[in-house]
Amino acid sequence: MAAVEVPEVPATTTAETLLARCEELATHSSLPDGLIERVYLSKEHAEVNAIAAEWMRAAGMSTWQDAAGNLCGRLEGATPGLPALLLGSHLDTVPSAGKYDGILGVLTAIAVVERLHASGRAATLPFAVEVVAFADEEGTRFGRALLGSRAYAGTWDDAWWELRGEDGVTLREAFVEWGLDPSTIGDAARKRSDFVGYLEAHIEQGPYLEDENKALGIVSSIAGARRFLVTVIGRAGHSGTPYERRRDALAGAADAIIAIERIARSAQLIATVGHLEVFPDAVNVIPGKVEFSLDLRGEYDSERDRIWTVIQDMLSDICRQRRLRWESVETHSAPAAVCSARLRGVIAEGIRSTGDRRPMSLFSKAGHDAMAIAEIAEIGMLFVRCEGGVSHNPEERVTASDVAATIDAFEQAVLALARS
Repeated sequence: MAAVEVPEVPATTTAETLLARCEELATHSSLPDGLIERVYLSKEHAEVNAIAAEWMRAAGMSTWQDAAGNLCGRLEGATPGLPALLLGSHLDTVPSAGKYDGILGVLTAIAVVERLHASGRAATLPFAVEVVAFADEEGTRFGRALLGSRAYAGTWDDAWWELRGEDGVTLREAFVEWGLDPSTIGDAARKRSDFVGYLEAHIEQGPYLEDENKALGIVSSIAGARRFLVTVIGRAGHSGTPYERRRDALAGAADAIIAIERIARSAQLIATVGHLEVFPDAVNVIPGKVEFSLDLRGEYDSERDRIWTVIQDMLSDICRQRRLRWESVETHSAPAAVCSARLRGVIAEGIRSTGDRRPMSLFSKAGHDAMAIAEIAEIGMLFVRCEGGVSHNPEERVTASDVAATIDAFEQAVLALARS
């Protein structure tokens, strides 16, 4: 195959610039001492939207902020008004986050658009190119993930307006305080006819590329996730209560959590208990109630749902044996999303242009905005090697050479789609 001609690129689209921009955005945080937290509808959210909008405009895009607080930019193709190829990721974070989860994808998208604009190639594209920086992928503030991309995809649920953060503020109140109008949330929704597809670059959040000594990979599909808040209820009592008379909710929850891990591992699914709250939480009181979260994910929704049934049966057995009861509330549900063969193909072509002749295909165990966008567009994802597979942690690390390969591969994927 003939070598791909790569024109001289703007200095603002180099790996070094992107990494410096990641560092700049990391300073916009609600946490002290260099730790990163940037949540939906916060002062920091407004700050990074303003900065990223400047970068979008410098890349040749017109920009706007939609009714959900997502930042959007557009570069026209060969003729104005064409359907767009959408590129993007998110700018919000978890508490004590790394610098690259989501952020690197947004900045890669901006860099690619700037290259297309600077080289004149944008004027030949059979589609426009849009970039979106989603406002709330993580769900950190209100406990509901993908709020930004759900609004964008037109799948907003009005029941979410009553979600309440730890500060006691409801989502509706936060919208108003931030300057958004809840009654216009439908204006954020886009249509399938608006797009020719969606591409997202993201750190892998796993060790598999590193294990294979590869910089980049193709995402085959994204795990479908269900999240629950499980409550185990017993009876609080003095620590001197004999064992045979105890109804210890924490002991029951502990049994259940160990069993959840065993069940999920045997089914090769992902189950995570990341939150635990004990009541009344006193050193000399037998716990009368325990709440714990369960994040259950699988490549196939049917198998994930079957295992939730198995877990429910196990909880009932444990609670019956210990004279407890349990209940659960589902707090999140997202179906598995399969990346289209067409977009997997252009990503593979992009990766091959960087010298990797046999791109690796990976199943994403983490959720992404692409899951929501799958409602209105074909999706494709490019994974970038992340040191040790560490993510959602200040120790997130990527290398300049891998970031350079990411920008190049992503640009070539766009051009490959234009040729298809």
